[in-house]
Order: sequence, then structure tokens, then C-alpha cells
Amino acid sequence: MSVDAARSWYVLARLVDYLGIALFLGGSSFVALLWPAGSAVRATRRVITTGWLLGATGAVATLVLEGVWAGAGPIGLPLVTQVLATDFGRVWLAIALLWLLAGVVLADLLQRKELAARSVAWRTGALAVGLGLLRAVGLTGHTSDAGTALVEIADLVHLLGMALWIGGLAVLLFGVLPRAQGPRSWPRVVPAATHDSRWSASARSWWPALVLAWQTLGSVDALLHTDYGRILLVKIGVLAVVLAAAQASKSWVGRRLDFAVVLRGDARTVRPFVYSVTAETVLVVFVLLAASFLVTASPGR
Repeated sequence: MSVDAARSWYVLARLVDYLGIALFLGGSSFVALLWPAGSAVRATRRVITTGWLLGATGAVATLVLEGVWAGAGPIGLPLVTQVLATDFGRVWLAIALLWLLAGVVLADLLQRKELAARSVAWRTGALAVGLGLLRAVGLTGHTSDAGTALVEIADLVHLLGMALWIGGLAVLLFGVLPRAQGPRSWPRVVPAATHDSRWSASARSWWPALVLAWQTLGSVDALLHTDYGRILLVKIGVLAVVLAAAQASKSWVGRRLDFAVVLRGDARTVRPFVYSVTAETVLVVFVLLAASFLVTASPGR
């Protein structure tokens, strides 16, 4: 495998890992905080399970592809051994082990469903694993070179907002809205979900992003004249479109949710909301793709 091909596969592996974190942590947070009964819904469990599979696969693939990209040799045990001898390799090994612990959290949820989602022990375990994953993944990006508490906190909030936002959207789209008996739970779940989505978008878009961008780039010139800066601008542009879709979702909830519940989830009434949530979900994948490219681009400072 050539170095260029390895870089492309590495970007894909990072995207898969980011998406896995978002679906697993965001989906788990959704059922724990907003909709414990949703853990009994098969589609919701599939979202969380898919997140775990993607995250674990992405972590292992990233560990291997990092060595190929660095030119350490072909894929094999000697390559993995060389990568594990580096700080980067040890961090990704820790991430892979955290995904194993996340599998225990997932297994308990799949077995006990709502009982697990409501239990303090399960929530504590999910929180510990989730924060561990977010912190470890933060050590694999450019912010790990900063070494300041403010940047590390900003990065953690940045990743947490992403996970809550994207995972919540996925559960809302695949778990809440398609259910035949769903309208009965909409007045409780949907407003909270859209509010949480807006908060996550704001948290991820404003002060954490500003702190990270300035710490990484250091100047407006770098923002405009480096590959890293241009990718960041594309990411911000897509994010602005996503926020517009999020505002449309929130507006529909304020104006039409009660009417949709009265009509028992009439498809024509709910369709605009489904479209806006779908648009958000698709576009945030492109935001994650931009984030995956950013970790391989040089900030140019």
C-alpha cells in the first residue's frame, strides 16, 4: 500500500471512529437522560450498537494505518509492534481497550434495556467510559501539542458536543420518529432533543472551536493560506448550514408538534421535521469528514 493510499484510508478510519463515538456516546446519553424507554426500541439499540462497532473498528484500523502512513512497512505484526512503541500507538491501544469496556456497557443495556438505562450504576459506567474515550481521542489531534488546560477543556467540550448532537439526531431520526406509537412520547422527547441539539451545536461551534482554531493556527493568514485553514473554513461553512437546519427543526417543534400529536403523527404534518432532521444528520457527516482531514493536515504554524 502506498503512503498516499494509506493516508486516504487513515482519514476514513478516523471518520469511522468519530462517527462511532458520536453514535455510541450520543445515543447512550439520549436514552439515559431523555428517553430511557427508548432502550427497549430495537432501532435505538441498533444505533448504539452500530456506534460501538464503528468505534472499535476505527480504533484498530487507525492503529494499523498510522504505521503504514508513516512508512514503517507493510501491514503485519512487526508494524503493529513498532506503532505500539510510540506514544501515538499507546494512546490508540488505550482507545481500543476503552472500546472493549464500552462493549460491557453496551451488553448490559442490550440485556436489561430500560432497567439499565435508568440505573445509576449503568449511567456511571457509561459516563466513565465516554469521558475516557473523549479524552483519549483528544490526545491524538493537534491540540495534544498545546499542553494547556484551557485547550484540553475546549477540546473535550468540542468532542462532547459533537457526540451529543449527532448521536441524538440519529436516535431521533431512527428511533423516535418512525414509531407507530411514537406521538405519545413526542411531547416529552422531541422538544428536549431539539433543545439539546441546539445546545450541543452552540457548544461545539463557538468558544471551544474558537479556542482550538486560534491555538492551532495562531493567525488569520494561516487560516486563509494553509490547507488546514481552508479545510477549517469549509467545516465552518457546512456547520452554518447545519445550524440553519437545526433552527428549522426547532421552529417546527414550537409551531407544529402539538398538532402532529393530535393527528397521531400524520406523515404529511411531520414530513418537514423529518426532512430537516435528515438534512442535519447527513450534513454533520461532512463535518466529521472535515474533522478527519484536519487531523492529517499541517496547521502551518
